[in-house]
Amino acid sequence: MQPNHLAELTTGVVFIHSSPAALCPHVDWALSAALGCPAKLRWTSQLADNGLLRATTDWSGPVGTGARLVDSLRAWPKLRFEVTENPSAGVDGERYSHVPSLGLWRGSTSANGDVVVGELRLRSIIDAGGDIVGEIDRAMGAPWDEELEPYRCSGEGAEVMWLHRRVS
Repeated sequence: MQPNHLAELTTGVVFIHSSPAALCPHVDWALSAALGCPAKLRWTSQLADNGLLRATTDWSGPVGTGARLVDSLRAWPKLRFEVTENPSAGVDGERYSHVPSLGLWRGSTSANGDVVVGELRLRSIIDAGGDIVGEIDRAMGAPWDEELEPYRCSGEGAEVMWLHRRVS
């Protein structure tokens, strides 16, 4: 019986919410290297922050591609970006968010896209005491969502392209 390679594939989206123009070719090259195919991002003005650019692209590839994409983007701390990886058979989805003032956040996502905070994480937040509501908000990525929301809204109607990562 042949293995089902489709079960190892997933999809997701890369949102570059803001980038200085000088970094755009580097971002394109980094994503191309991580995917093993040309990214060819179409950069448009970021209306939320004059002088910055934005790009969005869908991708498909093996499970774990989202983490590889994030790793390739972390070299530029001035970028605002999000990378999603959709859930697949037996594997939770993931969402990564990066803003310069907060750094990188990662969360697991359910089939409908909700952020999932695990039992052990919740127990450690409760056991630590302090600002329980604030810590749960951080675990769900709320501060990153607040920072990124103006950048997300200004991208409505932007063109989206599909990228495919080669499967070896």
